[in-house]
Amino acid sequence: QVQLVESGGGSVQEGGSLRLSCAPSARSSSSSVYGWFRQAPGKEREFVALIRLRGYSPLYADSVKGRFTISRDNPKNMVYLQMNSLKAEDTAVYYCALASRYTANHREYDYWGQGTQVTVVS
Repeated sequence: QVQLVESGGGSVQEGGSLRLSCAPSARSSSSSVYGWFRQAPGKEREFVALIRLRGYSPLYADSVKGRFTISRDNPKNMVYLQMNSLKAEDTAVYYCALASRYTANHREYDYWGQGTQVTVVS
């Protein structure tokens, strides 16, 4: 069982930046994609960004394109989400997840972290 641990959340002013990190407890031989998702109170979990474990091919939600950047450090087995120009509507719990295929559908992800709160204050 792979466990994912997110960190880096917090409270920031609008226009500010945060970098989220995701550390899996072990490597998964069946997983090939890291995804970041978020969930605001009363809303469904939504896709933010994903990246392949090998190769590149990042994918972003339209709402974060140009502001967020997903990256990975394979030797350190870490994945990051750099969030710039944050807006109040980015406020949510952010989750890191692993999937075995290239998909933005959160239902197809096999492993999840516990989430980290991001609050953007206007």
